[in-house]
Amino acid sequence: MRYMTFGNTGLRVSESFLGTMGFGEDWGWGADAGECRKIFSAYAEAGGNVIDTANRYTEGSSERIVGELLGADRDRFVLATKYTLTMDGTDANASGNHRKNLRRSVEASLRRLDTDFIDVLWVHIWDAHTPIEETMRALDDLVRSGKILYIGLSDAPAWVTARANTMAELRGWTSFAGLQLNYSLLERGIERELLPMAATLNLSVAAWAPLARGVLSGKYTRGNATEGSRIKREDLSKRDLRIATEVDAVADQLGVASSQVALAWTRARHRWIHPILGARSLDQLTDSLAALDLDLPPEAVQRLDQASSIDLGFPQDFIAKAREFVYGPVIDRLDPRG
Repeated sequence: MRYMTFGNTGLRVSESFLGTMGFGEDWGWGADAGECRKIFSAYAEAGGNVIDTANRYTEGSSERIVGELLGADRDRFVLATKYTLTMDGTDANASGNHRKNLRRSVEASLRRLDTDFIDVLWVHIWDAHTPIEETMRALDDLVRSGKILYIGLSDAPAWVTARANTMAELRGWTSFAGLQLNYSLLERGIERELLPMAATLNLSVAAWAPLARGVLSGKYTRGNATEGSRIKREDLSKRDLRIATEVDAVADQLGVASSQVALAWTRARHRWIHPILGARSLDQLTDSLAALDLDLPPEAVQRLDQASSIDLGFPQDFIAKAREFVYGPVIDRLDPRG
């Protein structure tokens, strides 16, 4: 496992993160405590150091299990959790990104995780009902208190992140160092605005669902789906199955598993994209970890790109088409810096 710094900070994070959404059986499909320990141990032995959980995952069981697994080795790991989602649907203030919910959520997470501080706190999703100024100032207060060290933002528009970090920079507050976003061959929407912004602002990206909830693992195209699968084959679109089949073809050509091809693709261009490896069994994690040693040939990346291509839409498509009209033919002789 190799490491990179987390966004524009000095924090070292491994090239893949361990997702623990399935730690605990409260939702009816997760792993029991024994299997969670096997998964955690295998990830740690491979050199992984980022454990990603959330206050709402398996209704708090995930955080409790993670806290037990870390134990005396707590400081060797980058512990990341999230807040925003409600823990009490009858309480209007038990959700959202306002100061009150932030304070309550973090205190509860610290107790479940049995730790004094959280390395990375993610804002779980954009809350349009809370001013971003309130959220950023409240997060900065917790950083200054030492209860959280770094902050990130999950599932939010690019303009929200850009506005928040510009405001934080101007006011001397803590800025977001990373984004957590849905990214896979089936979901490439972040390439329109979010990925270019992340590159420009030097933000790390944690990619959730890089296997599209198992669709890119081959189990729906190779006939290996089980009754316990969270998605039914009939719910998949023709596009989903066409892309998954192309992944299978590339995998067969390279002699590797389909899941490894799909995971390797997420990092084919940007090493600062960190796939979140979610697993309900040790075998699933072992299969995913093997993808870290796979460098896809350029022709394989191009083949997968073409099979899963999306329209960037306005203004990106318009800007690209107007390139020579704007700059003249001399633009082809201009070499960008870096």
